[in-house]
Amino acid sequence: MSVMTINGQLMIELAVRYSGMLKSIDRKLSAHGISMSEFLVLHQLYAAAEQSMSRVALAETVGLTASGVTRLLNPMEKNHLVEKEKNSRDARVSLVKLTQTGVEIYQDALVSFNHGTEAMTDRLTSAQLTQLLTLIGKLN
Repeated sequence: MSVMTINGQLMIELAVRYSGMLKSIDRKLSAHGISMSEFLVLHQLYAAAEQSMSRVALAETVGLTASGVTRLLNPMEKNHLVEKEKNSRDARVSLVKLTQTGVEIYQDALVSFNHGTEAMTDRLTSAQLTQLLTLIGKLN
C-alpha cells in the first residue's frame, strides 16, 4: 500500500487553500465586474511599459496559453477594459493595451483585492509573509 509523501500532502493543502482563497477574492472582484483572471491581466498591463504587452508575453505572465489569454481578452475588449494595438515594429505581433476604463476598474478593484488579501493573511506577521513569499518562490 502506498502512502502519500509530505510533498503530496503539501500540494493538496496548497490546492485546497488556493481554491478557497480564489473563491473569496473572486467574490470581492465581482463587485467590479471582473474575475481574478481578468484582474491578473489588468495588473500585468498596468505594470507594463506603456501599459501594453504582446498577447504571448501576457499569456506567459498570467500562466495561460496564448489561446487561453485570447479567450479571456475577448470579453475584456467588449467591455472596453483593453484594446488591440498594432505593433509598429512588427505587424505580426498583436499588442494588448490597457484602456482608461481598464485603469479605473483596476485601481478600484485593487482596493477590494488588497482588503481581501489582508483579511486572508491577518494572522501572519510581516516577517512571516516575507518568509512565505520566499519559500513559495522556491517551488517549481
